[in-house]
Amino acid sequence: MPPAVTISLLPVVLLVFDVVNTPSIRLGPMMVAAPTCAAAFCSPAGVLGVSAVTMPCVVLASWSNQQLGTENFLVQMVTTVLIIAAAVAAASVRMRRERQLAQARWVAEVTQRVLLHPLPRRIGSLDVASLYESAEEEAAVGGDLYAIARHGDCSRLLLGDVQGKGLASLDMVSSVLNGFRQSVRHGSPLPTVVRELAAGFHEDVREMSAAAEASLCGSGAYTDESFVTAVMCELPDEGPIRLVNLGHPEPLLLHDGKVTALEPTVPVPPLGLEDLNGGEVVVDTTDFPTGATLVLYTDGVTEARNPAGDFYPLADRLRDWTGLSPDALLAAVRADLRRHVDGPLTDDVAMVALQRTPAPEPARPPAAGRPANTRADSHDGEPAGSPVSRTRPTPVSRIRRRPPSAATPPAPSEAGSPAGP
Repeated sequence: MPPAVTISLLPVVLLVFDVVNTPSIRLGPMMVAAPTCAAAFCSPAGVLGVSAVTMPCVVLASWSNQQLGTENFLVQMVTTVLIIAAAVAAASVRMRRERQLAQARWVAEVTQRVLLHPLPRRIGSLDVASLYESAEEEAAVGGDLYAIARHGDCSRLLLGDVQGKGLASLDMVSSVLNGFRQSVRHGSPLPTVVRELAAGFHEDVREMSAAAEASLCGSGAYTDESFVTAVMCELPDEGPIRLVNLGHPEPLLLHDGKVTALEPTVPVPPLGLEDLNGGEVVVDTTDFPTGATLVLYTDGVTEARNPAGDFYPLADRLRDWTGLSPDALLAAVRADLRRHVDGPLTDDVAMVALQRTPAPEPARPPAAGRPANTRADSHDGEPAGSPVSRTRPTPVSRIRRRPPSAATPPAPSEAGSPAGP
């Protein structure tokens, strides 16, 4: 039932009670509550519709109470008209603001699609899932970022966290994402991609800083100390993967019921502060077996606190979900993180999960003596005749693996510190 129809029943009900009630109790003045309530739920036309029912009820109630022609009746009618006029104006203002909010949300969604292109569900030999939650409730994007691109038989993934959070950091997010996509298209080696990304980031920050100082509302958000923590992965269709960790929380590898933190062999400062180590780019290599899942995340996940002040134990939670698909895994993390925080998020959250699965085998001609339409038994969902992957993992060449410690929570990062935004 439309709200206007429901609210219109209020003066009718009050009129019935006023007629059958004792003369000592008058309910007619309460009828002005109907247009007032309609202002909160109905359009201006709906408020006028409710008022068209209210006015006759007020007159009938006054007639029943023998108030017609008295000064009190005149005051009551003038008051009712003024309240109706105010209710129509309030409904107009509310609807205009609702349209503005809807437009702002639409712009935010378009901005998210432009900056953070939706990740493909599958790329190469990888099943992919992503999660993004902005700290600003009405915003669809914030200071976290991710992107994935394909070059040849190799996929490259970037996940990062710019200094700051929310909509104020979108300029730096755009700079990093555009630089990454351009470098990947050129097929540059991983260390070259990082250097090109750093050079472009510094140039963009200088331009944004100059533009902010020249404007009437200059801001110090962009400085020479602006930075981005990030993890960049090179993921071939087969074999080990390569990672560059720029001051970011270490990725987690889920395999055979175990969760392993992939720590960098040499700590490297974030993007934008590479002068602290002379601009050296350290590339680590690690196994990524078939069936394993790689989880990348920002510190908005691990630094989320519950009302008691405890950090969210991501690694401990993932041990119970190692057998889930990427989509189901991130859905479980999202629901559990919301329960842990029990309130609004205080920082942006981004996660990407990638699972290496066997590539589909090309169709083969039927074996001699077997009809083309005969199916053999399948193994683990594989088509008949396709071999099950038995590839042994390539030995780790450069990376430190450690099981995450549940006893030591991650240290919260401060804005402006190389440890992360």
